[in-house]
Amino acid sequence: MQQERPFDLLNKMIGQKILIRLKNGIDIRGQMVSFDIHMNIVMDNAEELDGSELKAKLGTILLRGGNILFISPV
Repeated sequence: MQQERPFDLLNKMIGQKILIRLKNGIDIRGQMVSFDIHMNIVMDNAEELDGSELKAKLGTILLRGGNILFISPV
């Protein structure tokens, strides 16, 4: 049985709605557009959340991979 690699999982998330938590505790929700080998993530329709409440609409953003704590499908 072949194990799934991290980039395989990220490839499956392209076009999907995801939740990203940053190291500073900020949660960002939006549609994943692309990523690179450094886990930098481009998102469309991104929104900053405060708990489950919408705090700010961010639009299209680039998140630096070094600031990401985790990525989860929504």
